[in-house]
Amino acid sequence: MSEKSAAHVDWESRIGKPSDVRLTGVGELPAPTGLTAEDSTGHVLLDWAPVDGALGYLVHRADSADGPYEPLDHLGGDVLAVPHPPYADTLAEPGRSYSYKVATWSDSGAGELSEAATGSARAAGPQPAEVIVTLDAAAPTTELPGVWNRMIGAEHFSLLTWEKPGAGGSDVAAEYAQALGIVRDEIGVRTVRAHGTFLPETVSVRADGSFDFAGLDEVYDRFLATGLKPVVELSFMPKELASDPEYTVFDYKALVSTPGDWDRWGDLCRDLTLHLQDRYGKDEVAGWEFEVWNEANLEVFWNGTQDDYHRLYEVAVRAVKGVDERIRVGGPSSAAAGWVGALLEHCRTHDVPVDFVSTHTYGNAPLDFRPMTRAFAEATGRPEPEILWTEWGVTPTHFHRVSDSVFAAPFVLRGMKSALASTDCLSYWVASDQFEELGWPPRLFHGGFGLLTVGNLRKPRFWALYLLSQLAGGRIPATLTGDGADALVESIATRSDDGSTLDVLVWNGTLDQSKIDGSAALDRTITLRVSGLVPGAAYTVSSRRVDEEHANIRAVWENLGGGEWPDERQWAELRTADRLPEEGLAPIVADADGSAALSVDLPNPGIRFLRLARG
Repeated sequence: MSEKSAAHVDWESRIGKPSDVRLTGVGELPAPTGLTAEDSTGHVLLDWAPVDGALGYLVHRADSADGPYEPLDHLGGDVLAVPHPPYADTLAEPGRSYSYKVATWSDSGAGELSEAATGSARAAGPQPAEVIVTLDAAAPTTELPGVWNRMIGAEHFSLLTWEKPGAGGSDVAAEYAQALGIVRDEIGVRTVRAHGTFLPETVSVRADGSFDFAGLDEVYDRFLATGLKPVVELSFMPKELASDPEYTVFDYKALVSTPGDWDRWGDLCRDLTLHLQDRYGKDEVAGWEFEVWNEANLEVFWNGTQDDYHRLYEVAVRAVKGVDERIRVGGPSSAAAGWVGALLEHCRTHDVPVDFVSTHTYGNAPLDFRPMTRAFAEATGRPEPEILWTEWGVTPTHFHRVSDSVFAAPFVLRGMKSALASTDCLSYWVASDQFEELGWPPRLFHGGFGLLTVGNLRKPRFWALYLLSQLAGGRIPATLTGDGADALVESIATRSDDGSTLDVLVWNGTLDQSKIDGSAALDRTITLRVSGLVPGAAYTVSSRRVDEEHANIRAVWENLGGGEWPDERQWAELRTADRLPEEGLAPIVADADGSAALSVDLPNPGIRFLRLARG
């Protein structure tokens, strides 16, 4: 073990010692200024001036300027703070006036409230309100970072060796492997994160105390055959190492206890790393991320304290880095965006390696942790840790109908667009409904976390990520104006490298999960105005749609009669419908000044992918 190995760390002397410097100005950030509340169709549009150093903002609302002001709960089931303005309050009742205030969000929570602004939602008119998307096709391009396909989540990898019949009579191992292949080929996913590297079927302890990784070998051999790379989550605790061998979670009884012997935990992490190197090669393993534990800030996943987690992390990272400094290790892999600042502070104070910070959130776009990671780099002189959201999704709740809904598709795009500037990875949880945690799927559409159903039918969320991956070339600016611009309706546009095609991905969604079934007041007409085209040139226009009537596989199932599981005929019809068809729209011809325009409808919730191709 290295000089600073687990065996040589005087851990107890550290507990309770406060840091002399905070990485962020927690509690010192000013309230946002310039808050406005614009009366809009079906919502109130809020905007404010961003505050330097804020991780996000918590919107408050009251029935009058006198208060009381309460945080707006958009029913996402997790962190309510949003990463940036603008914000659409679609919970507002049309014709009713509300007073709003906004607080900055830091690692310690909400700060002081801003000055108030008053607004009300307008009722829908006879026609959908308009949003205008303006593009300059000749504008310089910038890279579109693939935050959406760097990583994806999946149930524990040992499902690749599952032999029992699965939900609905499915072949669990075959479908799980097929799902990984689908997200690899159609979304471009490169790495997969799963819980339970140290489950009983993968790792055991021999009589002499050494570790037997034979089960893990079979699992990893099958996984690596997919051409994907693993995120090695250092979890959960082998029974022989646990301080409480009865402290478990999930139907598969994952053991989430602190270790009874911290040196043995270090031995396990070191021996795992050596074993993986011996089997798959040092250079191969050096390209994998190692993440320490899962959501230790929740009692259900950890029976220790935050200090205990810091010890778990430090012992693990020193053990892994003692084998190969190149391996990238991080944490805290926390729920609800918690414990990130505390881990960075611990690593700064005690000179502990940290290559990335990882955390999770659901039902909202991810917060902006760059102020923390930049402060860490400035304080230590070390490289800035990457920011990896290793779990993210539309809901943290198992068996929630939103997971099968169209609502979730524009939600995914909203989160990914927000993450482009602030994160290195936003990993959707999970690829497949072959998922065991709280019980196997009771029916085909049961609100599972998967982008793919049992049987690997593509849900609307899958198509959202697929369309992101279809954007060709470099990104060009898209300017939105109109009713709900940049809050309800958002867009990403690209131009191919040879300049022959222009792709425009535009969506209409809200964070407000009371609108899972949509809202006619939030439907919009999209007018696309493009300049910088070749004067006089003709362009074909193709369209792909995701909404209640397009690429909505659950609606197909309901039209077939629904029920628990399809019969052979229904499976055949579902597989025929499991596609995202391309529609041809009327071609356009650029004016003499190189401009053109077209309009399309965009319901809420809904997505449009438009491709303009020069003939």
